[in-house]
This record gives sequence, structure tokens and C-alpha cells, in this order.
Amino acid sequence: MCKKVINIKNKIKKFDKKIYVDGDKSISIRWALFSSQAIGKSVAHNFPKSEDVINTLKCLQKLGIKIKFINKNCEIIGRGINGFNYKKNIVLNAGNSGTLGRLILSLLIKSPYKIKITGDKSLSKRDFSRVINPLKRIGANFYPKNKEKLPIFIKGSELLRPINYFEERGSAQCKSCVMLASLNTPGEIVIKAKKSRNHTENIFNFLKIPIKIRKNKKFDFIRVKKPQLIQSFNVKIPGDISSSAFFIVLTLLSKNSKIIIKNVNVNSTRIGVIKILNKMGAKIKLKNIKYKYGEKCADIFVKSRQNLKSINCPTNLNSSAIDEFLILFLCAAKAKGVSYFKDISELNQKESPRLKIGSQILKMMGIKVKVNDNSIKIYGNPNLDLKKKYVVKNNLQDHRVLMMSVIAALSFGGDWRIFNPSSVNTSFPSFFKLIRYLGGNLN
Repeated sequence: MCKKVINIKNKIKKFDKKIYVDGDKSISIRWALFSSQAIGKSVAHNFPKSEDVINTLKCLQKLGIKIKFINKNCEIIGRGINGFNYKKNIVLNAGNSGTLGRLILSLLIKSPYKIKITGDKSLSKRDFSRVINPLKRIGANFYPKNKEKLPIFIKGSELLRPINYFEERGSAQCKSCVMLASLNTPGEIVIKAKKSRNHTENIFNFLKIPIKIRKNKKFDFIRVKKPQLIQSFNVKIPGDISSSAFFIVLTLLSKNSKIIIKNVNVNSTRIGVIKILNKMGAKIKLKNIKYKYGEKCADIFVKSRQNLKSINCPTNLNSSAIDEFLILFLCAAKAKGVSYFKDISELNQKESPRLKIGSQILKMMGIKVKVNDNSIKIYGNPNLDLKKKYVVKNNLQDHRVLMMSVIAALSFGGDWRIFNPSSVNTSFPSFFKLIRYLGGNLN
């Protein structure tokens, strides 16, 4: 969408539809990175064309990897582990993607040349020390020294060494970065990681890359070793649960509505949003469950739910719902009672300070909140019905803030002007098309 602003003046009317959302962004980026290290042609079906994923492909092409799109399929011709072929002084632009920016560093730890990594304004504000520091310990070099944000330069080393690494934030990006570094590192890397998404572990297992995992309630203990080679592999990318969450909440908050979201990735480390909403009384159901490439997929069934309950959100669900908290805040705004979300400072390490911006939008809607850098209390109003004019100017162009605002307008009413609609292309290019398919009136 090329418009600079969209206007929404009416709530969405009741709907009963089946939809498919765009392919899972986290899995797509990881598939592309692993395929570049495999031998021969790998193919991904239902490959999304979100900006984060396209930027991944552009970076790999600069590193000498051949890539071809055919309809919704993507082909990558891998050159093997550390098989990149590139000239001096290349620049890799990760755009808005923290996953790409952080994970691609681990594939460059043997680079003979300095490579510059850049990103957009938003990504350039985010902390990269969390991956720079462990990669330094493995043997990679970064310039300028002590710089913690993009742009940065990385130069590899032939003298790489395995490390013991403690990931204490619950960041799948940090954990995955160190795991991917094992592809080029002799010996065994040992990781103690706070619970987070396990897509990278699933790919390691699927590709038979040496990995051992032991779990307890709070941590995963992971041992990984360098493989001799990675065989090419084909996948069908399932729908993205983070994209699905916006339509789950729209359905819950709309009157007399139903939706089925087909073939969505419902990996247990990603469905915190469903668990939280069901604790609030949503009664969301998963059907037609299948397992593919180590990932659990299902159809998601949702019905309107007018009497949502407040929640004291268990912190053990935080990492599995980190990208969905903004949209969860809208349900808390409509729920009866006070909802409390704590230990969610990681929200401020995303594309924008989401905890701050999310609370500002709720306050604009007349919802009482108490917020600090780590938590938010939301005082719900079951009779929430907006009548005023509302303007959302999102200067960092955070795609999830944009989509949260659209869902708020369609669910609660009011006269909304929402800027930067093109930001949805970061993760969910078909968002507005699906909104219109359900009956949403956008101008």
C-alpha cells in the first residue's frame, strides 16, 4: 500500500470466513540462511515476500548465492558451509530485521574481508552487543571496537574456538546466532538458554546437524557441533502465528463473527498468544494438527467473545508471545478487571519501544494504564466504544504498531487516521487485502 495515511470510520461488520496468512517470517529467514550453507538446490513453497525476508535474499545474493523466484516458490542454490563468494567492501543491509541482522553475522565469522552490516533507522537503534560479545569470544572481529549498534563491520578469523554461552534474556535470536556459529567452529559449543523459540533447534534436528538438547522448567541446555556438510532440503512454509494473532483478536472483539485461519505454524514456543487469550476466556481451538519439518501446524478456529476476563499474565509465557503483546493489550483493554503484564522489557528491544507506544495508544483510547520500563497494568473497560477522532503517527514505522491501530479502529469504532500503512510490508504484505476480504472499510 503506497498511501501515506489510511482512514477508518466504521467498526467491521460480522464475518464468517476462512483465510490463509502469509508464510512464517522466522522460519523463512532461517530456511534461507541454512539453504545458503547446504549443497545444491533447496526449495521453499509458500514463501512470503515480506521485506524482512526479501532483504535476507538480497544479502545472500551479495554473498554469491544464486536465488530464483517462481510464483510462490523460492529456490536457493547453496554452496556449502562457508561457501560464500564475494568481493571486498560489500555492504549487507538488514533493513528492519533483527533476525537477519543478528543471525547473518554468525555465518560471516570466517570472512577474510571486512563486511559492513547496516539497517534502517529502527534497527540501527537496537542493541547488537548481545550477539557481538559471544561471537567475539568465538573469534570474530568487529569494528569500530566497542560499538554496539549498526552500522558495524565484521571480519572473520581462521582461529575459531567453541565457547560456553549463557543466554539469559529469552532471546531466540541470540541463541540462534551462537548455534549457527557452530557451523564454522571446531569442537562443541555449549549453550544454557532461557526458554525461547526453538525453530533453529528444529532445523538442526531436521537436517541431522549434531545437536543434543536437555530441558528443565526454566532453561534449555544445548550442545552443538560443526557438521561435515548440510544436504539441500525442501519445505512448505506454514502461516505465521504472529500475523494470525491480529485476525484472532479482531474476531474475538467483533460481534457474532467466526474465522478459520488455515495451516498456521503452532510451534509450542510460539503460541503464547493463544494460551494467554484462552486464559482470558477466548476458547480458541486448534484442528487438523500436522507435523512437518519438525514444526507443528494446525488450523486455528476462533469465535467472537464478548466477556473476556482480565489476566495476571504468567511470565513463563512471555517469550512465546513477545511479538503479540501489542495486540494482546487490546483484549486487556476490553476485559473486565485489571490485567498485569510484567517482565516484558524485551518489548523495548523491538522495532520501536513497543511498551511505551502501546501504552500511549491505550491512553489515547481512554484506557487507564500504569506502565514502567518492565511492566504494564491495563484497567479494562468491557463497554469500550470509541466515538472521538484518533491519530496514530508512528515515526519508526513499526509494522505491529500499525496493525494494532487498525484492529483497534475496526473493533472499537471512532474516526481514525493511521500513518505509514506501507510498514505492513515488513512482515505481512497481504494484511490490508485480508482486512478488506473480511469486510473492513479502509479509505
